[in-house]
Amino acid sequence: MKTFVPHTPTRLSIIVPMLNEATGLPRLLNRLSVLKSQGCEVLIVDGGSDDGCAELAARTGLQVLTSPKGRARQMNHGAAHATGNVLLFLHADTVLPEGAIITIRRAMQSSGAVWGRFDVVIDGPHPMLRVVAQLMNLRSRWTGIATGDQAMFVTREAFNAAGGFPDQPLMEDIELSRRLLERSRPACIGNTVLTSGRRWESRGIWRTILLMWRLRWAYWRGAPADQLAQLYK
Repeated sequence: MKTFVPHTPTRLSIIVPMLNEATGLPRLLNRLSVLKSQGCEVLIVDGGSDDGCAELAARTGLQVLTSPKGRARQMNHGAAHATGNVLLFLHADTVLPEGAIITIRRAMQSSGAVWGRFDVVIDGPHPMLRVVAQLMNLRSRWTGIATGDQAMFVTREAFNAAGGFPDQPLMEDIELSRRLLERSRPACIGNTVLTSGRRWESRGIWRTILLMWRLRWAYWRGAPADQLAQLYK
């Protein structure tokens, strides 16, 4: 089982898949610019947005790549162009905590893990969102499986060895976690990322909870990701 070498200098590449995120883009770009000023490489990978967000991002001086639509494809495309030895995959509606870069470095060095993720808090007024987030964090610590909402990070060597994200429309984060578990348990950082609750709020809290559990159970039993993606939509 591979471990992260503690004295390896860490250069972090932050890869952000994006598709029609103009509404929340100003806040995202501001935070990404700060991370860039702290020495991180920032790659925004647009999947064919038609709301002008790619052009807006490019005007800020951040590097914007284009890729075929699909979160897994976009993240793999960003990873192929990244130069860092640690890759952080950040959803466009997720905000890293203060000091995240130092926290990642320390977590990987102290644990020897080749990958990891943050705990998550879901933004929104409904009290069940706090419960959902707590259950996500507990489940992840127990199983060693992370989700994209938790801002997964991984050494480039481990990411390449795992074959990157599988080219599938759903559960790509679950599948990558499975592969990475063959190399190490994840470093689970207690500091929380803040992710948007729009998915739960727009579809209904309970409906979304039940749907996600149903899809995960079906995936664990071998249902094809393409079939599950149709149910998700």
